[in-house]
Amino acid sequence: MSDNLRDTYKNTFAEVDRKLEAFAPQMKPQEVGMITTISNGIAKVSGLPGVFSEEMVKLPGNSFGIALNIDENEIGIVLLCDYQNLNVGGVVERTGRVMDVPVGDELIGRVINPLGMPLDNQGPVIFKDRLPIECAAPQIVDREPVTVPLQTGLKVIDALIPIGRGQRELILGDRQTGKTAIALDAIINQRDQNVICVYCAIGQRTAGIAQVIANLHEKGAMDYTIVVVSEGNDSPGLQYIAPYAATSIAEYFMKKGRDVLIVYDDLTHHARAYRELSLLLRRPPGREAFPGDIFYIHSRLLERATHLSKELGGGSLTALPIIETEAQNIAAYIPTNLISITDGQIYLSPTLFELGILPAVDVNKSVSRVGGKAQLAAYRAVSGSLKLAYAQFEELEAFARFGTRLDSNTREIIEHGRRIRACLKQPIHEPMPVLEQIIILLALSEKLFDNVPLHNMQVSERSLREAVAQIPADVRQRILSNNILNDADRKIIIGVAEKTIEHFT
Repeated sequence: MSDNLRDTYKNTFAEVDRKLEAFAPQMKPQEVGMITTISNGIAKVSGLPGVFSEEMVKLPGNSFGIALNIDENEIGIVLLCDYQNLNVGGVVERTGRVMDVPVGDELIGRVINPLGMPLDNQGPVIFKDRLPIECAAPQIVDREPVTVPLQTGLKVIDALIPIGRGQRELILGDRQTGKTAIALDAIINQRDQNVICVYCAIGQRTAGIAQVIANLHEKGAMDYTIVVVSEGNDSPGLQYIAPYAATSIAEYFMKKGRDVLIVYDDLTHHARAYRELSLLLRRPPGREAFPGDIFYIHSRLLERATHLSKELGGGSLTALPIIETEAQNIAAYIPTNLISITDGQIYLSPTLFELGILPAVDVNKSVSRVGGKAQLAAYRAVSGSLKLAYAQFEELEAFARFGTRLDSNTREIIEHGRRIRACLKQPIHEPMPVLEQIIILLALSEKLFDNVPLHNMQVSERSLREAVAQIPADVRQRILSNNILNDADRKIIIGVAEKTIEHFT
C-alpha cells in the first residue's frame, strides 16, 4: 500500500474516532399506554398521564382514536377505526395534537370520509392546509345580521319560510317524508349563485348515499359541492366526528369571504352515536338514556354557522340540520333541543305526503325566525298575505268536510286556497328561479288563478313560467336587485299574467 493511501485511511479513521467521542445520544421521553379493554367503538387505556381532553392518540396498525374520558387510572378512547383490528395489550402513543381534517379548494367535487380519506376512486386528496374539527364559534361582535336570501328554489319555502345566508334552519319530519329531497333541492339551486355546498351524511345507508351523490352528479351540483360521508356500518366514533369535520371544511371557505351552505343528514344518527359512546364509557345517562351534554354537542356545532362581519371577510355559513321525528312527535328530546338552537324549522307532514302534496311542508308548524328580513323586497310584496290566506283555507276546509252549508264568501276562500296549494306543489329536484316564482305568487295574490279549473293548474303554471321572457328586462333587473316592487312594475307583471292565464279559464 502506498504512503499516500495509508495516510488517507489514517486521517479518515481519526475523523471517525473524533465524531464517535463527540457523539452524545439524545434521550427523549415518550408517553405510551397499553390497551386494557376493547368494546365496539371504544377502548380503555392505562398510562398516558399527560394526555389532554380530545387529544388524538395513535393506536397499533397506524389507526387513531380520540381521548374522551380522562379518569384517574385510565383513559377512555373513542376509536376511529374497526375495533376488531386491535388487541388487549397493544401500545398507544400520544400525538400531541387534536383531531384535524384537510381543507381547501381541492376538496370541491370530492367524496371523503371524516378523516379526509377519499371514497370516490379519484385518487388521493390533495390539500394545502388542515384545520381542527373543533373550533370556537365566532363571537357576537364578529357577526352581522342575516339579510341576504338563500334561495332554495322551492316556492313554499322561499315565499312563506324564507332562509337567509348565515341562518340555521331545522328540517324535521317522520321517515320518508322528503327531508333529504328539500336539502338536495337547496344545493341544486345554488348553481351559478357563488355558494359552496357541503353535504354531510351521518350514519346513512350506503345505497342512500350513492343515490344522493348520483343526483348531485346528474344535476351538475358536484362542481361546487363537497360530500363528507360516515356510513351506517362505520364506527360510532367516525359518525360522531363527521359533522364537526364537515363544518371545519365549510368554515375554511367562510373565513375566505365565501358563502357556504352545509347540510347535516341527519343529527338523529349523530345523537344516537354519541349516546352509544357515552354509555360504553359509563357516563351517567339522562332523559331517553342520552348523556347530560347532548344539548352542548349540537349547540357548539350549530353556533359555528353565522354571517361574519365585513372586517372578517363577510362570509357566511348557512346550516340545514335534519332531524327525524317518531309518530309526528316534535316535542321529543332531540327535536326540542334543536328547535331551541336553530333560527326556525321546516316541518314535513306525513299526512300531506300521503295526499301527494309535495313538498309536504306543514306551513302552520313551520317558521323562520329571520323572516322577511332575508327576503327580496319583491317577495315580501307578493307573499305578504299568502300565508294568512292559506291558514284560513286549511281551517275552513276542515269544517267543510262535515257537510256544513257554506256561504259564497267561504266558498271563495276555499277555492282560492286550493289554487294556492296547487301552486305550492313542486316536482322533486326541479328548483324554480326567482322571477318565475314571483310571477306565479303575484298571480296567486291577485286571485288570477281562481277561475282556472284545478286540472288545468299545472299547465297554466308552466305557461306562466314561460311568459317570464315577456317581462321587460329593466323590470326583471329591478326585481333581482332587491328594489321595491312599485305599482308600474306590478301592473306590467299582472298584465303578462292575465294574458297568459285567460287561455285556461
